[in-house]
Amino acid sequence: MTGPNENLELWGGVECTISRVGDQYTYQLARSAHINRVDDIDRFAELGIRAIRYPVLWEQIAPDGPESADWSWPDERLGRLRELGVEPIVGLVHHGSGPIHTSLVDPEFPQKLASYAGAVAARYPWVEHYTPVNEPLTTARFSGLYGVWYPHGRDERTFKDALFNECRGTVLAMRAIREVNPNAKLVQTDDLGKIYSTPLLAYQAKLSNELRWLGWDLICGRVDEAHPLWSWLIRKCGATAEEILWFRDNPCPPDIIGVNYYVTSERFLDENLENYPLPYRGGNRRHRYADIHAALALAEPTGGIGPLLLEAWQRYGLPIAITEAHIDAKREDQLRWLAEIWAGAEQARAQGADIRAVTVWGLLGLYDWNCLLTECRDYYESGAFDVRGGVPRPTAVAGLMKQLARGSLPDDPVLSGSGWWLRPERFEVQQPVSLPQLTFPPRPRIGGNTAPILITGATGTLGRAFARICTQRELNFRLLSRADMDIADADSVERAFEKYQPWAVINTAGYVRVDEAEKDAERCFRENTHGPATLAAVCARHGVGLVTFSTDLVFNGEQGAPYVETDTIEPLNVYGESKARAEKLVLDRHPDALVIRTSSFFGPWDEHNFISVALRALREQQPFVASQDLTISPTYVPDLVDHCLDLLIDREAGIWHLTNGDAITWADLAMRAAQLAEVDPSGIQICHDHRRRLLARRPRFSAMSSHRAFGMPSLDDALGRYFTHVASLMPEAANAPPAPSARAA
Repeated sequence: MTGPNENLELWGGVECTISRVGDQYTYQLARSAHINRVDDIDRFAELGIRAIRYPVLWEQIAPDGPESADWSWPDERLGRLRELGVEPIVGLVHHGSGPIHTSLVDPEFPQKLASYAGAVAARYPWVEHYTPVNEPLTTARFSGLYGVWYPHGRDERTFKDALFNECRGTVLAMRAIREVNPNAKLVQTDDLGKIYSTPLLAYQAKLSNELRWLGWDLICGRVDEAHPLWSWLIRKCGATAEEILWFRDNPCPPDIIGVNYYVTSERFLDENLENYPLPYRGGNRRHRYADIHAALALAEPTGGIGPLLLEAWQRYGLPIAITEAHIDAKREDQLRWLAEIWAGAEQARAQGADIRAVTVWGLLGLYDWNCLLTECRDYYESGAFDVRGGVPRPTAVAGLMKQLARGSLPDDPVLSGSGWWLRPERFEVQQPVSLPQLTFPPRPRIGGNTAPILITGATGTLGRAFARICTQRELNFRLLSRADMDIADADSVERAFEKYQPWAVINTAGYVRVDEAEKDAERCFRENTHGPATLAAVCARHGVGLVTFSTDLVFNGEQGAPYVETDTIEPLNVYGESKARAEKLVLDRHPDALVIRTSSFFGPWDEHNFISVALRALREQQPFVASQDLTISPTYVPDLVDHCLDLLIDREAGIWHLTNGDAITWADLAMRAAQLAEVDPSGIQICHDHRRRLLARRPRFSAMSSHRAFGMPSLDDALGRYFTHVASLMPEAANAPPAPSARAA
């Protein structure tokens, strides 16, 4: 691990919370399946990390006390970390309250934790770095003040009891650890946030901004009669002078201050409640006010983590590491957030702060933090790996980590846009708030490379959808027509590459009239086979990424179960054959290309998709014929586009199936859509021989699934969002503005 004059290090961390809600425990290690995969350790080491925050959690290892601990799990994993030269920072309690026989408000919690800590140190005397309790202040808030986690307190006294027990437990735990290993070091983590407010609420912001330091202040022995929170602790929290001064008399200053920083860490308080959605409204005993993420309300972005690191450095003068960096966002915004934090750390270092490392948190992702672990919703946020397919799949975050491990930010075009926390559409208020009394320093700039993505198919539904969503995600692009670049003409492609200098191409152009292809095979093969193959060759020659699209019609439909990527293809018609040949030629010429099989589009920006046409007919009380003899997998276009962009940024390759999952007939899809839209479905006329009426043969069952580590939302979820987008369906869709043809980053 670094000293003060060395380069900024890259660390990692595994989300490992054991949360207790009532009498129910949930284990993040089980949710990510890391609990069963020791080979994850090798995956982590390959990222280039120097250290890892790693759990040896009390509730998991010794729920009935140290004397009956089962050390087999940490034996294997800590041993492997040691072999690979990755320093573990061992965590003992992570947002938990200990085993069932104790809790954060149990007077014996500190000594019980210390007993466990001593046993851990005796088992692993070579381990030097510890975090006995992760985020004691944050955990005390959620457990003792907000009622979210056990023991579900909602008052200052319970908050104080929890915080003091956690901090006292930390001091005693380090004492027990150092009896075994005198060189053991404390890495004490907590959230590094800041509160801003209107002038009326300055008193509350001042209290909150003092409170954010309290956990560190207690452990450092800095709280006495002169501390700003002394009277508040005694008067509001029921603390005694004796229990406060115990910390002054038993200081245990961290060897490294570990700061965790999220987009929710900086908050804004405003008494003008009418400007804010209901979930943000609350208050204290004196005023009602909104408490909202600063990024969602303040017209001017804050200075980010850099100035906050300087505050921590000036307050404590101790080495600092950023011990959690993560955001739930699209892939490019995950990269931008990490890059911005790295740049903020370097910015603080340049101003004299001793910043040691940046830790990428949640290497295997996080489950259900969108509801603070109070429910099991299976809401997943990927990290450096995506675990949804069983085998962890590296994402672009892993790629960025490898580059950061070498000491610098890459010149990646994906970084050139602004993260959502800086874009105008971030606001969740009726009117963004300006604070003339505050001036925020500028955030460090990242990403100077503005190379675009070229998107072919300017007149098509999919091409325009990519242009629209790239605009939303601030991904620089050019939307090209055939006149701009004819993908079947190598010279035309070369000229476009010379003009635009792209880093990737998304090919949505092609011949789409399945039945007409039976009589127009030459044109179909030119557009669907020769074009993508030509484009692939040029992309490979220039080292440019490529995404192109195939279809469920490459299958013969006789399998009777959803097709996965490795199933045998046997197209029944010319269109399917054109796509099947394209798949082979594209991957032969450009093995790093991404070929997406998908089908049966519906989306909010296209009035001609099946669902829109069906509902329009039913609303007009016109009959609508729908097939019951063809089974497909519908695909919601915004989901398809977002997932394709994530996979492109992840530099994935090969054949992938992307649909919204469910195997359903066209007739059943029309029925489900009518029910969700509350439209009378009686006009649906079910056809049982539709397949025989079509000029081009269709597979009777072409539904697709995937064995890749990537998940699309369910059909019901997609339909719900579809109807949210187009509450009145076609009138709104028809009046939607066209997507722009280009955007400069």
